[in-house]
Amino acid sequence: MQHMASELGSQMYDLARRLYPICRSITGEGVRKTLKILQESIPLEIKEVPSGTEVFDWVVPLEWNIREAWIKDEKGEKVVDFANHNLHILNYSIPYRGKLSLKALKEHIFCLPEKPDLIPYRTSYYNRNWGFCMTYEQLQTLEEGTYEVFIDATLASGCLNYGELVIPGESDEEFLLSTHICHPSLANDNLSGMVLLTHLAQAVLSRKNYYSYRFLFIPGTIGSITWLALNQGVLPRIKGGLVASLVGDPAPFHFKKSRRGNSTLDQVVQYVLEHSNFPFEILDFHPYGYDERQFCSPGIDLAVGNLTRSIFGYPEYHTSADNLDFISARDLSISYEVYLSVIQHWDCNQTYLNLSPMGEPQLGKRGLYQAIGGQSDSHEQQMAMLWILNQSDGSHTLLDVARKSGIPLFTLQKVAGILQQKKLLQRIH
Repeated sequence: MQHMASELGSQMYDLARRLYPICRSITGEGVRKTLKILQESIPLEIKEVPSGTEVFDWVVPLEWNIREAWIKDEKGEKVVDFANHNLHILNYSIPYRGKLSLKALKEHIFCLPEKPDLIPYRTSYYNRNWGFCMTYEQLQTLEEGTYEVFIDATLASGCLNYGELVIPGESDEEFLLSTHICHPSLANDNLSGMVLLTHLAQAVLSRKNYYSYRFLFIPGTIGSITWLALNQGVLPRIKGGLVASLVGDPAPFHFKKSRRGNSTLDQVVQYVLEHSNFPFEILDFHPYGYDERQFCSPGIDLAVGNLTRSIFGYPEYHTSADNLDFISARDLSISYEVYLSVIQHWDCNQTYLNLSPMGEPQLGKRGLYQAIGGQSDSHEQQMAMLWILNQSDGSHTLLDVARKSGIPLFTLQKVAGILQQKKLLQRIH
C-alpha cells in the first residue's frame, strides 16, 4: 500500500484548522455551523430531532448555546476567558452571574494537577452545573479574594442536529461510516474523524460502488442512540461499518472488532491492515469507547468496529494538548488511505456460484487463457481462475479465497469479472 500524495492530507488538515475554533457540543449552533461547513464539500443532509424526543431509554436534551464566559479578579481583570480557548468552559454550563470567594470558586474549577500546564475538557450534559477549566499552574496563581463570574449561556428547548449522506450503490445493502462531531477544539478527538469521512465520502461519490454507503456525522452517544431509535427500519440493510475517531496522530493503527468478533467486517479490516505495511494491533470488542458500543448493543448488534490510530486515554486525550500541532497532514492521509482500502476491499468482497461445477470446466475453448495471456501476472491470474472456480459454491466470499490462496483480493475480483463474462460464474451476493 503506497502512501497518498501530500496534497490530500493538506486539504484535510486545512479543513480541520478551519473547524478547530468552533465550540461544539452535543447540540447547538456550533454543531450546525460545523455541519454547514462540511456541506460545502459533500451533499450532507442536516437532520434535526426536537428536544424531549424519547429515543430508547434516553431523551433528546435541551439545546445548549454559549456566547460569553469569564472570571474576573478584584482588579477587574479577566483571569479566565472563554474567548481565549473554548475548553475553558465546562461544556453545557448553565447560565450564571455572581461573586464568590476563591474557596467557593474552586468548587467550580476543573484542572489536572498531574498535567499542570494543560486545560482539561469536561462536560456536564445531564447534570445542571456550571464551571470553568484551567491549567493547574494558573489555578495556583489565583489569590485570595472575591471573584466575579459571568456565563452567558442558554439551555432551552431546541433540537439535536446530525448530518447524513447516503450514497446508493448497485445493492441496497449498506456499509456504515460514522464519526462524532460534539467536541470543541480537540483535533484528534475528533476533528480528524470529521475531515477523514468528509474526504472519504468525496471518494465514494466519485466511484461506481456495488454496495451502498451511509455516512453519519453525529453527536457522541446521544447522537447514535437517537439515529438508531429513529432508523430501525434501515438496520437490516447495514452489513458492516466503522466508527472513525483518533485518526490524525502517528500512532499505530488499532482496530477494535465488532461485538460479533468474526464478522465479514472484522475479517476485511484485519486483511487490509495485514497488507498495509503499517504497524497495527487488533483488539477484541469491549463495551467502552466510542459509538461502536451503541451500534453493537445487544438489541442492535451491527457488525461495526472502531478503527483508530491512538486509543482513547493517550496523554493528550481530552486536554488542550490535543491541538492542531498533535495531528498532521501526513498522518491524516495515511489514515484516509487505510480507510479507503477497507471500502475498496469491502466493495469487491462478493460471493459467487460456479455454473459449471461438475469437474473443472475447460478454460481453453472459452478463450480464457488468451484473455490473460502475455500479462506479467498471467500465472497468478490463471491460478486465481482455478481457485475461484473451486471455491465458488455459494458459501465462500472472495476474501475467503484470498486468505486460502494468498492471491490478492483485487486480482480475484478482476478474474471473477472475466469468468462472469464467460458465463462460468454468477454473483449471488
